[in-house]
Amino acid sequence: MTRRGSKAGRSGSLRAAALALACVLGTPALGAAKAPATPGALPPVKVRDLYYGDVLFYFYQDDYFQAITRLTAAQQQGRLAHHEADAELLLGGLYLSLGQHREAGQIFAEVLDRKSVPQPVRDRARFFLGKVWYQRGYFDKAAEVLAAAGKAGLTPAMDAERRMLLAQALLYQGNYPGAIAVLDNWKGPVTWQAYAKFNLGVAFVRNGQLEAGTRLLDEIGQVERGGRELDALRDKANLALGYALLQAKRPQEARPVLERVRLDGPLSTKALLGVGWAASDLQQYRDALVPWLELHGRNMLDSAVQESYLAVPYAYGKLNANGQAAQYYEAAIREFGAEMARLDESVAAIRRGGMLDTIVKNESRNQLGWFWQLSSLPDAPESRYLYHLLAQNDFQEGLKNFRVLRYLDRNLEAWSTSVEAYDDMLATRKERYATRLPAVLAKLQDVDLEELQRRRTEIESRVVSAENGGDVVALGTPRERELWAQVERMEGVLASAGDDPDLEDARDKLRLIRGVLYWDMNDGFKARAWAVHKGVREVAQALRETEKRWSLVQEAKQAVPDRNGDFARRIAALRPRIAAARERLAALQRAQADYLADIAVRELESQKERLATYTLQARYSLATIYDRAAEGDAKRSDRAQPPAAPEPESKP
Repeated sequence: MTRRGSKAGRSGSLRAAALALACVLGTPALGAAKAPATPGALPPVKVRDLYYGDVLFYFYQDDYFQAITRLTAAQQQGRLAHHEADAELLLGGLYLSLGQHREAGQIFAEVLDRKSVPQPVRDRARFFLGKVWYQRGYFDKAAEVLAAAGKAGLTPAMDAERRMLLAQALLYQGNYPGAIAVLDNWKGPVTWQAYAKFNLGVAFVRNGQLEAGTRLLDEIGQVERGGRELDALRDKANLALGYALLQAKRPQEARPVLERVRLDGPLSTKALLGVGWAASDLQQYRDALVPWLELHGRNMLDSAVQESYLAVPYAYGKLNANGQAAQYYEAAIREFGAEMARLDESVAAIRRGGMLDTIVKNESRNQLGWFWQLSSLPDAPESRYLYHLLAQNDFQEGLKNFRVLRYLDRNLEAWSTSVEAYDDMLATRKERYATRLPAVLAKLQDVDLEELQRRRTEIESRVVSAENGGDVVALGTPRERELWAQVERMEGVLASAGDDPDLEDARDKLRLIRGVLYWDMNDGFKARAWAVHKGVREVAQALRETEKRWSLVQEAKQAVPDRNGDFARRIAALRPRIAAARERLAALQRAQADYLADIAVRELESQKERLATYTLQARYSLATIYDRAAEGDAKRSDRAQPPAAPEPESKP
């Protein structure tokens, strides 16, 4: 059965799954360019709430903790009125990104069952959620979710992957008939056919249908070399088939199958061991020594290499080369003893504590999430065993949880510092309020709002009166009104002069001037009236704003001290909450560290027990060789000398 891949590949696929789920379900299209429409996806949504855009800013930077913090705060304060559904789905995707699958599952269960969510989107959500459940190791939940996902929103490649994951989840649960039912007679994309045949072959073998499984695994084991993934699958198929044939007592068929496994691949040690046992079952012990001796130069941590230390002297013993067998048994006892001593040293180092701090001390403090992978191992006695520990899913997930606890503790530590800063900010706020309030009140007291309002009303009345009475002079410019007053004074002077014929020419000129001046004022009368009305409206708006500001100042005069007191109480309440949370986190970190130490020690102890068993077997076999040698020497001595006289009956 295919495993869950390498660390880098697994991280990339998981990251793509969670981010794709979040993007498909919960994030809007922000750019101007339009991406091709995805069948079943929700339509693009424009960001209409400022706080939702703030959440997306952190989301697209992969800062999921900050995104969750801001998203939940905005939800509690009711600031996402236009994006409630999007926010819920995005929150589920963010929880998935941090590995919080229970919370994410609850959110999706609540949101995706709503009638407003299209069926294709529900199918796609179930696909991604089931994929993450599978990667997390919850195979029962993965099988349930993947089986419920339909094809409406899935591409052919996605549906093929869904079927593969469903089959593998059933295999992990031991439900071999169920896996066979999922994969048998299925025709999917070409790229998935090899995986389908491999999983189907494994299911047949484990279900007791060896011939059917052999046919499929042999077909995969003989495909041409074609890339890293296909080569790895080819090796897995040959190894699985080879050991299945060995267990079925068919070594003649198993040997060529196992020899097809690459010598430079990760499965080469198990293949070499199997080739040796196939030759041994055929009583070809000299041929068995070739792969077993090859294993002697490889990593002692590999169980196949450890077993080879017993297999080599076993073969020599079968060839009656007792001297060489004894030498190799003695060498095995020495190597096993040295390895057990190193294991004891590593167990003691783990029990002393500090293993986890040593592991993660060089990692990024800001990188948080389920997709984190350890980049390097520390220089410590137990480091040589951590590769095997990190390959275990429970240790890997526990280590990620430990890092999350450390991150949260650092976050609370930063909050402790921030609380002190908030005290300073509040003190500055109070000081500024006490300093600025008298100055503001003094400025407002110099403003007579009632007088300004009276003058505005008076001006508005004069304009209306001028419009109603056709008084063009009233809206003339100051120069025009001055000239009009001069004309009126001159008319009065001429009128007082009587009917003097010599002044008739002056009267004509004065009438002309009066007419021209009246024409100019009348021509711009409407425009001037509109401009005056506009100015009056602006003055009215300014007065209303002034009144509003006056009211706000009076309100602030009463409310700011109350708000400052409320802030002070909230800041004071934060200190015990942060302290209590840090104490709880410290206890959880200790518990998680103990849990991981127990996993590590349990794994190392199991290796030590296996080595102790191998050592016991080696000692027993070595003693047997010595006994046979002693018996042979005694027989040869009896043949070389005459029989000795019988001992007295009384001698024991």
